[in-house]
Amino acid sequence: MSLATGIAIYLTIWWTALFAILPLGVRSHAEEGIPVPGGGDPSSPVNPNLKRKFLTTTWVAAIAFALLWLTLHFHLVKLPNL
Repeated sequence: MSLATGIAIYLTIWWTALFAILPLGVRSHAEEGIPVPGGGDPSSPVNPNLKRKFLTTTWVAAIAFALLWLTLHFHLVKLPNL
């Protein structure tokens, strides 16, 4: 696997993990019973914790990429067989 391919695969895994992690632990204004500031949507999150979710996404993607790299490096599954 070349460097460019590895980076592309990591970024793909990162974006997929981000969309899986974004909804975790989010409470909306309606669930909290808090009035929405500025006439916004009642389903908007009170505190989305984006910095924490980006960090969580980064280590989850790193672990998933490491497992993929190890699988390909030790020829447990060969790319043509996929």
